[in-house]
Amino acid sequence: MISVMEYNKTIIPKLVDKGLDSFSQDMLMATKRKGKWVKTGKEDFEEKVRHFALGLYELGIRKGDHVSIHAENSTEWVICDQAILSLGAANVPIFTTLPGEQIEFVLEKSDAKVHIVSNDALFKETKPLIKKIKSIKAIISLFGSKHEKLHPFKSILLMGKNKAKEEPKLFERLKAAVQPDDLATLIYTSGTTGDPKGVMLSHHNISSNVVASLDRVPFDMKVDAGQQMLSYLPLSHVFERLIIYLYLRMGYPVYFIDDIEDIRDDFETVKPYFFSTVPRLLEKIYTGIKVKGQELSGIKKRLYYWALDLAKNYDPENPPIGLKVLKCAVADKLVYSKIRELFGGNLTGMINGGAALSPDLFRFFNAMEIYCGQGYGLTETSPVVSVTDSNHMRVGSSGTPLSNVQVKIAEDDEILVKGPNVMLGYYKNEEKTQGIMTSDGWLKTEDVGKLEDGYLFITDRIKSVFKLSTGKYIAPQTIETQLGKSGFIDQAVVLGYQQKFCSALIVPDFGNISKRLGGDVKPEGVDNNEKVRNHIQKEVDKVNKHLSPWEQVKKFVLLEQPFTIDSGELTPTLKAKRPVINEHYKEEIASIYD
Repeated sequence: MISVMEYNKTIIPKLVDKGLDSFSQDMLMATKRKGKWVKTGKEDFEEKVRHFALGLYELGIRKGDHVSIHAENSTEWVICDQAILSLGAANVPIFTTLPGEQIEFVLEKSDAKVHIVSNDALFKETKPLIKKIKSIKAIISLFGSKHEKLHPFKSILLMGKNKAKEEPKLFERLKAAVQPDDLATLIYTSGTTGDPKGVMLSHHNISSNVVASLDRVPFDMKVDAGQQMLSYLPLSHVFERLIIYLYLRMGYPVYFIDDIEDIRDDFETVKPYFFSTVPRLLEKIYTGIKVKGQELSGIKKRLYYWALDLAKNYDPENPPIGLKVLKCAVADKLVYSKIRELFGGNLTGMINGGAALSPDLFRFFNAMEIYCGQGYGLTETSPVVSVTDSNHMRVGSSGTPLSNVQVKIAEDDEILVKGPNVMLGYYKNEEKTQGIMTSDGWLKTEDVGKLEDGYLFITDRIKSVFKLSTGKYIAPQTIETQLGKSGFIDQAVVLGYQQKFCSALIVPDFGNISKRLGGDVKPEGVDNNEKVRNHIQKEVDKVNKHLSPWEQVKKFVLLEQPFTIDSGELTPTLKAKRPVINEHYKEEIASIYD
């Protein structure tokens, strides 16, 4: 067991170094590029971190400066991150899905001095805007560029290598000067309302969260050492960044995939032991598993759905006993074992973040003998506040708070958090910082929740909750989660602010609808397709049965296109931007209430 006190005050690179010191595998990281895995060993990784740091130093980066990274997940991303932090500079990560004007906003507000971009395709939209950013003194391309003014990644490494020859002890001196309370990263929150805010996280904020999270790892780190981990969530998000720091600290090799659409093949190739995810991926997998049963017939079909129904009632907190154990063993032999093969056959577990994991998914995957956990946190909390583990598995909860994190519920049911993981504040925005902190040091999460027996339950966002004209309050995310369980509903947004009843914008799952209705259902004109509307109505009715009368969805509009990040309707973490959706679909919404 790793002591929380042992690393209670440390910088992130030293925390990573501790893991690398005990790393004994041939490969530390691998990045998939155009179908091929590019592998990097420990010594090569450490050398590139050193040389890239000194190369940045030659470009003028000093302690306290800010360096932005606009790139897909890769070994090089982590090398850049560790190099920046080793200098005492701060990493400003930028989501690859952000449009140009938002990238301009982040670069301008963050005072980034050097900008790192992966390739020309990603740089295309930024190029005409970046000239306006006075703070940017140099741009680095990780994987080559036709633009002469961009410094190739390899040239920065060479600059650093030469500097290391001139001053062999410079890197160690620079690293030794970095303090735990120094700024490590400046993350601009995606935000569902208003302009993004720059969250300032120190080395201590993040490292304390890493160490406390180590106590919640749902497997034996010594017995299972060296297993392969898979990464697909963006490193621009603090959740996946923390996960990578965890893997490095524990000494596990990491595989970065390049296309989520190929994840099924990557599961088969990598045969991961563990990975972090968002519920959306599991929802798609679960839907596919349910629909797969429609291809069977007779006794095979009945047994298949019998096993799935058994899993829906599984409770990890109270495992089956007696005859139920035998039933689970039969289900495992006939069905569950085959489902595990979809993940490569070696998966011991996964942890969810970014959104609520439905109880059905929680029960289902744990019944498969695949640990499926749920965490809760914010960028402002570095990010983990609470998380499940093998000993804290309560259906519907986000587990219990970490050992060094305090949680309490305010009078209006808002979740408040205090601990070493709470941010330094919002960059150059004291008003917003003061607005989110109480006078006695508690962070206001703007999430609504409750504590039961030490378990934290999240019910909604304060800003998402709205009041009907009848005076009844509605928590839309709860209803949306229920609608999302249907294999025939891809996305749903619940409406009704200052109206007499709830309604919804629904994006059907056209693939599954087509299979069920026995024809190719086209998105065009779907809201006028009577067969589709009738089928979706049945799904809505199933949800309405379990809702209070004022929560029930009385009317809905079927949309032809899904909500996307590119359209501005979703944040990079796939949360609905309600003001944007309300604006984009104001005619459809008006038709509901007219």
